Amino acid sequence: MKRTILFSLIMLSLPSTAKMSRLKDLVHIKGVRENPVIGYGLVIGLNGTGDGGGEIVDSSLKRMFQKLGLNPQKEVSSKNVASVIVTAKLPAFGRIGQKIDITVSSIGDSNSLAGGTLLVTPLKGGDGKVYAVANGSVSIGGLNKGKAFPTTGLISGGATIEKEVNFAFNEKKSIRLSLNNPDFTTAARVEKTINQELGGKYAISKDATTIDLVVPVHYQRKVVQLMAILENFKVHSDQKAKIIINERTGTIVAGGEVIIQPVAVSHGDLTIEVKGGGNGGPERFYLIDKKTTLNDLVKSLNAFGATPEDLISIFQALKRNGALVGEIELI
Repeated sequence: MKRTILFSLIMLSLPSTAKMSRLKDLVHIKGVRENPVIGYGLVIGLNGTGDGGGEIVDSSLKRMFQKLGLNPQKEVSSKNVASVIVTAKLPAFGRIGQKIDITVSSIGDSNSLAGGTLLVTPLKGGDGKVYAVANGSVSIGGLNKGKAFPTTGLISGGATIEKEVNFAFNEKKSIRLSLNNPDFTTAARVEKTINQELGGKYAISKDATTIDLVVPVHYQRKVVQLMAILENFKVHSDQKAKIIINERTGTIVAGGEVIIQPVAVSHGDLTIEVKGGGNGGPERFYLIDKKTTLNDLVKSLNAFGATPEDLISIFQALKRNGALVGEIELI
């Protein structure tokens, strides 16, 4: 016996039902970001799990010994040494002497970095200048967990910042805000909220991502205080009607603003009928007046025991038919 669900369409007013978000969670500030740094180093003290030689490791060891005042005549190879790449992220307002975490990854034939110590390693930015210096004992996350990826480890606070990125934030006369998720509606709402709260025409939205802000005269050289106020403004963020489907895991993420137009679908022992009107129907039918959103449809299908695989097939068929108003993205 087929199970039948009867729907009419309900219109939801998104702005009245959506939660407001803090501005700090919606935007980032131009120039305020982390900067990657990278370096090449050696991890020593391994228990026979190192590279065991190789041109890069041998020449690196020879140069290191020469800097220490020794002059080996032959290349030095050891199973207790591993060549590694060291990476880290320099904070936006990192200051000299500040400690940052680093990741150490083997690039040779090492089987494990467990128990090793990273020798002093300069970390350079994209401009080739040294911004931090790293060293310390490598942790691979414990014996059991470390066995899964023993050739990559972490050193908490393993690098010290030696050079700062010049950024006179408090002296800025204008600020550019960029939405994390570009959207024209949200950009317009951010502009309106800022201008209303500051009491003047200080912000203007340039496109779906960018909102330019002129620092008010009474906040010049007080930009930090201004941002502390701005980032707590509440804004209704908008988003596209989109369904994200991961067929490998059966995961479906869908926004409730996706609309279903009048349509009828039969899938397995399940029949879905969406109608534009009508107040009657058999008692076994599930009734909604006038319009339905995807959120309503999913709740009803789940109540009738539909599986994720059923939902994926139904959504794709609805989209191809044109009855589903929104995007479908497969990942």
